[in-house]
Amino acid sequence: MRRDYQLRASEFGWKTSDQRIISAWGFNNSLPGPVLKAKKGDEMVIRVKNDLPEATVIHWHGIRLPAAMDGTDSVQEPIEPGQEFEYRFTVPDAGTFWYHSHFNETKQMERGMYGALVVEDELDPVFDDEKIFVIDDIKLNRNNEFKTGNLVQSWIERHDGRQGDIVLINGTEHPVIDISAGQTERWRFINAASARYVRLSLSGKTFRIIGTDGGLIERPVEVTEAMLIPGERIDIAVGPFDENDTFSIDSLNYNRMTFVKSKNIQMATVRVGAIKPSVAELPERLRTIELLAPQDAPINRKIKFSVGASLKHGIDFLVNGEMHNNDKPVYVDELQVWEIANTSLMDHPFHLHGYFFQVIEENGKAPAYKAWKDTYNLKPKSKIKIAWLPDNRPGMWMYHCHILEHHEAGMMGHFEVVDRAKGPSTHTHHHHHMHHH
Repeated sequence: MRRDYQLRASEFGWKTSDQRIISAWGFNNSLPGPVLKAKKGDEMVIRVKNDLPEATVIHWHGIRLPAAMDGTDSVQEPIEPGQEFEYRFTVPDAGTFWYHSHFNETKQMERGMYGALVVEDELDPVFDDEKIFVIDDIKLNRNNEFKTGNLVQSWIERHDGRQGDIVLINGTEHPVIDISAGQTERWRFINAASARYVRLSLSGKTFRIIGTDGGLIERPVEVTEAMLIPGERIDIAVGPFDENDTFSIDSLNYNRMTFVKSKNIQMATVRVGAIKPSVAELPERLRTIELLAPQDAPINRKIKFSVGASLKHGIDFLVNGEMHNNDKPVYVDELQVWEIANTSLMDHPFHLHGYFFQVIEENGKAPAYKAWKDTYNLKPKSKIKIAWLPDNRPGMWMYHCHILEHHEAGMMGHFEVVDRAKGPSTHTHHHHHMHHH
């Protein structure tokens, strides 16, 4: 089936609370933008009109689409003010995805240029209801304008990433969430913040992780907290709860070795209402995930995320010792086993465009469960081994740190996926940066 959507990017007033109106940039006068929905296998046709005062491009985070539709300026000319661009792609996977600006992101995403994209499947488990929570944070001055910061502040932001002090869930400060007692719901979480690591807790209550970036995992995992790094998604099953219970959705502090220390934050309040019958059914087994490669598979590429001193900025963020690295090509249908090392003393969320990977090892150990990922935390002084199989979608792709300020400061690599039968593409890539100051 074909699903048509119109998105218009513009500036508008947005009420984050009864006390506060901000000047947002976003889609269809809403923050986050509208939830785009499709069924697995649908074709999506999304016309984006840019009414912002500057160019933009839209990236469809986690969607396995053709390179030309990925929404970065290595594959398309940015959409200039007043112009439109039609994104057209099929969604091959069910799961929780999102769309966001991939141009001058540190400004555009901070102001609200993002939204959820949910792909459903007949095989999805049945729940009583479903909710989407898009988490973000913003940094404002006393007049509720986006803060630009003095030299010291911008130096700290370059180092830490911009972590705002006001946390928004679906564009609102401290929303109240209602759920009926006796029911089980699917909650889809998306971390759209520039730099905030969210250690998700429901006031210590147990919940079950059922999905990650690339959709359902093999079986539910029962936890009392789950880490959600910038760009990452997690689907959880919550409930059933008792009548008249009240609890909060919290982001517990996590030390990612930043100057500004993190604190526990209450993001939302959940109110449990009157009891209702439930039709929810969560099977023991959600899906089968075939392992792409054993833990000891030979590594065919090493990537290093590091931090270097810089006279100009105090600090540079590097991939294999370079800013904005050009990495070697990858051939279609050739298994990739990459070792990604973080030699720095801080965490970095690694994001691969266009393809899912499996983490087969982290610091010598296999992960707790199998999952398809596109965003994964690189802890300080750690190494992960990932396996992925490039299917036949040749073109220019990238991987980068999803802390927007680190990405902008150079922590990214470009590479081409090449079909051996056809050879490398002949068109020249505009490797001008996404950032125009």
